[in-house]
Amino acid sequence: MSKTFTVAIIGAGARGGKVYGRLMHRSPERYRITHLCDSDRDVLDGAGTEFEVPAENRYTDSQAFFAERRADVVVIATPDKYHVEHCLKAMELGYDILCEKPLTDRIDECEALLATQKKYGNKILVCHVLRYAAAYLELKNIIDSGKIGKLVSMDWIEPVGYWHQAHSFVRGNWRNTKDSAPMIIAKCCHDLDMIQHYAGARCKSVSSVGDLTFFKSECAPEGSTKRCCDCPLKDSCPYSAYRIYIEGWKAKNRPENYWPYNVLTGEPVTEEKLLKAIEKGPYGRCVFRCDNNVVDHQTVQMLFENGITATLQMNAFNLGGGRKVTVFGTYGEAYMDSKNIVLNVFGQPTEIIDTKVKGKHLDYAHGGGDARMIDALYDMVSGEKPLETALAQSIESHLIGIKAEQSRLAGGKTLSVHE
Repeated sequence: MSKTFTVAIIGAGARGGKVYGRLMHRSPERYRITHLCDSDRDVLDGAGTEFEVPAENRYTDSQAFFAERRADVVVIATPDKYHVEHCLKAMELGYDILCEKPLTDRIDECEALLATQKKYGNKILVCHVLRYAAAYLELKNIIDSGKIGKLVSMDWIEPVGYWHQAHSFVRGNWRNTKDSAPMIIAKCCHDLDMIQHYAGARCKSVSSVGDLTFFKSECAPEGSTKRCCDCPLKDSCPYSAYRIYIEGWKAKNRPENYWPYNVLTGEPVTEEKLLKAIEKGPYGRCVFRCDNNVVDHQTVQMLFENGITATLQMNAFNLGGGRKVTVFGTYGEAYMDSKNIVLNVFGQPTEIIDTKVKGKHLDYAHGGGDARMIDALYDMVSGEKPLETALAQSIESHLIGIKAEQSRLAGGKTLSVHE
């Protein structure tokens, strides 16, 4: 009979509670959530009620939560700047760990994490969920099968989406590097992880350029105001909080639980709560008058130790809707978007591979990757299978991102990743 592991979650909001917590809660034969910690009492009690966690096992203070080991596994889904602190403490207490990405934007903290894991021997899974998404698994199978010959290069596009950029990286939690990692790490750690995973080698050198071009005060339209609710352009500006949150929510048939609307209001989402949020809260600010400083476009060039090259382009100015990836081999190429993979083996007919998510993983994000990752977590802590996104592998892609940002700030200078 399989073991049921107890779980403590710190950061019980959007990812920790509404995604990972719910996935675990629907698998009671594998996981039992016993303790919760969140600084927001409403979020904490909402998750506590949903997951049937007793009031005495709910904490608003992280120090009290980490006073002792509470469970077999801890989920760390706190703001980015706390990931290292909480992960180090969890390792000292003997937890196996699921930690939200990114881990850090500092090389010394990467080294500290690896040294502490070596000391205590914890099993750590970092939430690079694309490794578990159906389309990315299929593309990896194509590369490994040799159908396109030897992999030579990759062209990777991350179309963030104009509204997603406004929500997360202009108005939201990842808008400023004093509170979160730079954009290339905060948003593109998924992409850097997959590029390194497909390359199958350490990155030798990196160069990068990019800037914050549009979301700043000098680009504000004439007549616009500090908040969207009283702006004369609220019905015409594509970045209007009113259009993104109120009209967008209505267009999706007013769901009570749906991202990004539930980020503003909690659950259930209502029109009254959304209106109040954009009138008073951070998500109602004009995108040209926020305290953001992260880039809205950036390009990274990478050379790996096995000779493979890759280019990553992150750009806010598009509709979004999924990454676009092309891998080039000596005998063929494969292109992947949010719908399918187009496989062209030289001299053979084009093959279209459907990558739609099917079965039990259909209802969760990242192409089913969230749900498969929670399955992989169980395999890790139970010792049934080796782990895809262990700490050492994750650190490698973090180093690429750290060096890419250093290169961008140095005007695109080519930097060695491991020197």
